[in-house]
Amino acid sequence: MKKTLVSALTTALVVGAASTTFAAANPFSDVPADHWAYDAVSQLAADGVIEGYGDTTFKGDRNITRYEMAQMIAKAMAKTNVGSNDKALIDKLAAEFSDELNNLGVRVANLEKNADKVKWNGEARYTYTSTRYEDVKRANKDEMLLRLEPTAEVNANWHVKARLDASTNMKDDATFSGNTDKVSLKRVWAQGDYKNFQTKLGKFGIATAYDKSLMFNDEASGAAVTFGNKLKATVFAGRINLANDTKMKLATGDDDAANLQSLALTYGLGKASGTAAYYRMDAENFKTTTGYANDKTEDELGAWEVAGSYRFDKNVALGGAYIKNEKADSFNKSGMVQLDYKGAQKVNKGTWGAYVAYRHIGKFASIDPNTDDVLNNTKGWAVGANYTLFKNTVANIKYFNGEQLGNGKDAEKLFGRVEFFF
Repeated sequence: MKKTLVSALTTALVVGAASTTFAAANPFSDVPADHWAYDAVSQLAADGVIEGYGDTTFKGDRNITRYEMAQMIAKAMAKTNVGSNDKALIDKLAAEFSDELNNLGVRVANLEKNADKVKWNGEARYTYTSTRYEDVKRANKDEMLLRLEPTAEVNANWHVKARLDASTNMKDDATFSGNTDKVSLKRVWAQGDYKNFQTKLGKFGIATAYDKSLMFNDEASGAAVTFGNKLKATVFAGRINLANDTKMKLATGDDDAANLQSLALTYGLGKASGTAAYYRMDAENFKTTTGYANDKTEDELGAWEVAGSYRFDKNVALGGAYIKNEKADSFNKSGMVQLDYKGAQKVNKGTWGAYVAYRHIGKFASIDPNTDDVLNNTKGWAVGANYTLFKNTVANIKYFNGEQLGNGKDAEKLFGRVEFFF
């Protein structure tokens, strides 16, 4: 799309949108007083929407680029006293020039926030899993999930965020109350973002500060504070529900929630990064036995975790992690090492990635590890790949083959997922 600056003033009259009369002095030598756009050019220059060139000329007859038009729109977006009709046109222009505005560092979402203070993101996804333990019948599951994630602006530093999940088991099409369909408010929290400082209050995700956490991929209720630049520290205090999402297979007690305190330190330096964390929890349902010798825990968990990663180049990265629960008598260790090659980018069709990993997951060490391929209380090899089928549509396939820690019997898992982001 190209047009001359003068013809663009039909739009620019709206983009200026700050006053109803034009009385500003004209700063451009090549726009005579009798030109039809004289008043518009003068007022838009006074409002700071257009600047012209250093030689005092406007050069209104030359073609402008989309980038130059985006600059005008960006300046219009910063104005506050804009009528509703003009605001609607600015919104349309911002949508048309969203890529250029993003390159300018102007988020089109600012328009949405100025309009209603709320932005919605989300995804719809289909997941298929097939698991098999030796001497146990294979278990298959396919599920659809719709996830909505609203963000509401409170002020320049504070936002209220939430996650709403609606899921259904594809094998259960019944409509009576006993089916497995469910809608739940998974997370809701207030978040304050400042330079080198962030705080969260409410119920939010608590995955440790690297993307393959052995301890958490879950929600907890409480407060968290993160501060620092290259070295970041995150302190959390609150409660976590152990009944539904845990892979720990804990016994049911009077209270399914555990008190949780944690401290995580993360340091990033160039291609390398490292994490160290400590977690303390206490809950009645940590006390459990399953028939194995010495297979029990106390009513308290005290676990430490270390992790690190190194990116060799833009395509290849190696990462590893280790965690130990000092309060458990057995199955108290988890570890993993993973080699990644490339990775699917959801906005770029045709991008892809693959990985190979070795995992050891002790059921009294990891509550809900951030891995879809591994089974609880097993060890073995995992491979996976992802591919962007279309823009914002990503397919994943993963396979795990190993053995159970308690008895050495075989264990397998096949995982597939297609995600549609919006």
